[in-house]
Amino acid sequence: MAKRAFVFGVDLDGTCADFYDGLRPIAAEWLGRQVDALPEHVSWELPEWGVDQAPGGYEALHKFAVTQRSLFRNLKPMAGAPQVLRSLSKRGVRIRIITHRLFIKFFHLPAVQQTVEWLDTHDIPYWDLCFMSDKAAVGADLYIEDGPYNVERLRRDGHRTIVFSNSTNRHLPGPRADTWSQVEELVVSELETWQAGQADEGELPGR
Repeated sequence: MAKRAFVFGVDLDGTCADFYDGLRPIAAEWLGRQVDALPEHVSWELPEWGVDQAPGGYEALHKFAVTQRSLFRNLKPMAGAPQVLRSLSKRGVRIRIITHRLFIKFFHLPAVQQTVEWLDTHDIPYWDLCFMSDKAAVGADLYIEDGPYNVERLRRDGHRTIVFSNSTNRHLPGPRADTWSQVEELVVSELETWQAGQADEGELPGR
C-alpha cells in the first residue's frame, strides 16, 4: 500500500488571502464613508467599522462585496503564502484548502468560481478544496486558521492548529505564526515529527 501524505488543512480568508485589507475599501464604499475612517485593526464581526449598524449588517456587505465587486477574485495573497505552499507541496505535503465561504445562501456559484480562479491565478497548489464550516470533518494532520472560533473549536477537538496572527486573535495561545516564513518552519517541524512516527509504525517487531 502507498503511504499516505501528511495533510495540511489551510484556511483562506485572513490566512492565505488578505481578507480585511481587500474588504475595507469595499466596506467604505458600501457604508458611504472614507476608507481612512475605517480602522485597519479590527475584531471579529467588524464592529469597529459600524457594519452591524447598517441595513442588512455583515451578510449584506458580504454579498455585495462578492457579487458586485468580485472580492474573492481580487484579494491579495498574504506575503509569502503562495511561495511557502508551493515549497511545502514539493516536500510531499498534501494541501487541503478548507474555507467557509458558502455561509450565505443563493450566491454559491460566484463564490466558488472566484475562489478557484484566485487559487489558480496565484499558482497555489492544492489537492482538495472543501467549502464547509466544520473544518475538522474533512480531516488534516495540521491546520492553519485565523478565526478565533475555528481555532478554539479545532483545538477543543484535539486537532493541532497554528494561529495565523491578526488583530482578531491576539488573545489565543500559540503555536502561532506572524509570517508565512514562520508557518513554513512550524509545518516542516510537524511534518518531520509525523514522518518519524510513520517510520516507527512501519518497523517490524524485533528489528
